[in-house]
Amino acid sequence: MRDREPTIRSRELGEGLRQAMDHTGLTGKQVAHLLDWSTSRVSRLLSGKRGGSEVDVSAFLAVCRVTGAERDRLLALCQEQHTPGWFQQHGSRLPQQVRTLIDHENKATVISGFQTTLVPGLLQTGEYARAMISRSANTPAEEVEDRVAARLARHSVFSREHPARFSFYLHEAVLRLPIGGPAVMSDQLHHLLRMSVRPHVTLRVLPAALGAHAGLAGPFTLMQFAEFRPVAYLDSETSSLFLEKPEETSAYRRILGALAETALSEGQSRELIATVATQLYADREDDHHDPP
Repeated sequence: MRDREPTIRSRELGEGLRQAMDHTGLTGKQVAHLLDWSTSRVSRLLSGKRGGSEVDVSAFLAVCRVTGAERDRLLALCQEQHTPGWFQQHGSRLPQQVRTLIDHENKATVISGFQTTLVPGLLQTGEYARAMISRSANTPAEEVEDRVAARLARHSVFSREHPARFSFYLHEAVLRLPIGGPAVMSDQLHHLLRMSVRPHVTLRVLPAALGAHAGLAGPFTLMQFAEFRPVAYLDSETSSLFLEKPEETSAYRRILGALAETALSEGQSRELIATVATQLYADREDDHHDPP
């Protein structure tokens, strides 16, 4: 029987089962022996390429001694694993880490995206992230530092042995919205300049003077992978939307293509970022010398 192409949920299920197996110290071969399965059957289940039945997953979890909330989560993924796309509802309190997004960022070979008002999470400094998260109407004060730490932990994707290729498109408004004030924004913009010269990172700015543009529908991230089809990610205050149908991801590919034709070049983008950062430094120095 030919394996199905893995969906987001089947990959998430496979990753959860692998973590459960590793936690108990078992190997795939040992699990296969205990369940009287072939090792290839275990391998396909862990990779998300073979959708296990609820009975199969229950047996796997029993061997790995997984109980409680994690068992319920993995069984729920099993029940919905063949539905393409994934609308992940968070409710009024967002999770401290969006595990699905982080997992996909870590596996992606190409990450591209567009932002209209905020610096992309992967490029945010700690102070910028803190200023932004602390002003959220739905983030309890006691969770701010945990969420900042979780966001900064995502930056590890740049340090992978074989990092992905990154293409970031930012509207000029991102540079001029003073999140955290002049000092924080100045440091943030200089961080963008440092990141923009990394060999695997492309950073380009869409000038405000352009007016209407291809990204007016809003921010998004498109992730591409070596072993499965692309995923487009959209985020809002209370939910995350993962899209993987070919017609959906193709739409975002076209948007990226149009942005590539209209955005400033990498060199021009760095010049604009540096100009705005210098203006913010000047503002900060003026404020510093004002009489108390």
